[in-house]
Amino acid sequence: MKIEQIYTKCLSQGAYYIESNGEAAIIDPLREVQPYLEKAEKDGAKIKYIFETHFHADFVSGHITLAEKTGAKIVYGPTAKTNFEAYIAKDNESFFVGNIEIVAIHTPGHTMESTIYLLKDESGKDYAIFSGDTLFIGDVGRPDLAQKGDITKEDLAGYLFDSLRNKIMVLNDYVIVYPAHGAGSACGKNLSKETVSTIGDQKKTNYALRENMTREEFIKEVTDGLLPPPDYFPLNVKLNKEGYESIDTILEKGSKSLSVDQFIEKTEEYNALILDVRHQFDFIKGFIPKSMFIGLNGTFAPWVGALIKDINQPIVLVTPEGKEEETITRLARVGFDNVIGYLDGGFESWKEAGKTIDTLKSISAEELEKNIENNVIVFDVRKPGEFDNEHIKDVKNTPLDYLNDYISVFPQGKDFFIHCAGGYRSVIAASILKAKGFNNVIDVAGGFAAIRKTNIQTTTPVCSMSS
Repeated sequence: MKIEQIYTKCLSQGAYYIESNGEAAIIDPLREVQPYLEKAEKDGAKIKYIFETHFHADFVSGHITLAEKTGAKIVYGPTAKTNFEAYIAKDNESFFVGNIEIVAIHTPGHTMESTIYLLKDESGKDYAIFSGDTLFIGDVGRPDLAQKGDITKEDLAGYLFDSLRNKIMVLNDYVIVYPAHGAGSACGKNLSKETVSTIGDQKKTNYALRENMTREEFIKEVTDGLLPPPDYFPLNVKLNKEGYESIDTILEKGSKSLSVDQFIEKTEEYNALILDVRHQFDFIKGFIPKSMFIGLNGTFAPWVGALIKDINQPIVLVTPEGKEEETITRLARVGFDNVIGYLDGGFESWKEAGKTIDTLKSISAEELEKNIENNVIVFDVRKPGEFDNEHIKDVKNTPLDYLNDYISVFPQGKDFFIHCAGGYRSVIAASILKAKGFNNVIDVAGGFAAIRKTNIQTTTPVCSMSS
């Protein structure tokens, strides 16, 4: 028996490859399926099942493409309804892969069709669960994504409470927990950086599995402090339910090399968004006017989903040389399939053609310190939780996720400074503001990590002392 977690850091997502005696199963695959095919070929195994824990909101699954390429059966849990051929498992139904058994256990709560898969080893002993978004390490799935009709997030939280107590916590403490996501995912509130645990450890450390926790306490804690989900989440659910184009087709359509003149022509013809995915240090030095920066070196796909509001938006790319296919693939992971080409030769070709170039002013934290006493205006684009933990005194929090909601607070005609934690998100924010005409925006290089090394005054939460 072989179990391999295939973790994609950009999405904080874990897919799983399971093989036994010449047969294989894939759990929650990403859209680009070649890695799974290669693993099965290497093992001399046939992919028999594709198990989906639920209709994913934060990425487009590879289930349909993988089924087309292998003949494997797509399996969902009870209540799931799809527009393509899939097997809807009954609660506690067993599936056999080589010498092992995989049991579908219906665990509604994160979504109504949410299902975990219990793997029994060759001896029939419970070995591991693939817990999807029902149970994370240190957290549980948010219950607000599948609200429909009269079903509220509180109702879903109640279902989740029952699923955890009656279906998961009754398993042996030694059973391994393999979740679908880790820290950084928007599918929970405070996921651990760890991506593997056990039932026993989670009973000890996961707030949602506390002994003697009441249903009312659980519902309140799980639903408290939930930020609005990104706009692309329901669009990804729709694709996962109804189907989508093959990643091969998306790559073929998007991998069109454009000369500078063709790039300008296509941008104007399609009203395309210019997406620059180079490193932020390169972007600051020079970029095509009106470009949006989202660098491949960060959590690229989730920021694309959060900040580009139209999933069908035509996109033209400015990439580092050789990164064109990777960029198109990572966009497709979250359903942004409408890439119409990339700039041949990258930004260097734009410069060589003598076209207009924009730049972004960036200063060090030490330079900000010299200016801070002159009542300069500073904005913090980190998440509210980061901001609440510690921030510069008297600054305003304008989280990047919801930057467009704060446009009216940024001053026109007067310099202002923005920072994030390390310098990636602030450059994204600055590129958006620049495109909207805020030429007075100044980035703080190194973000709050650099600011904390200066004498700039910060504030932290006041903790009460108790005896």
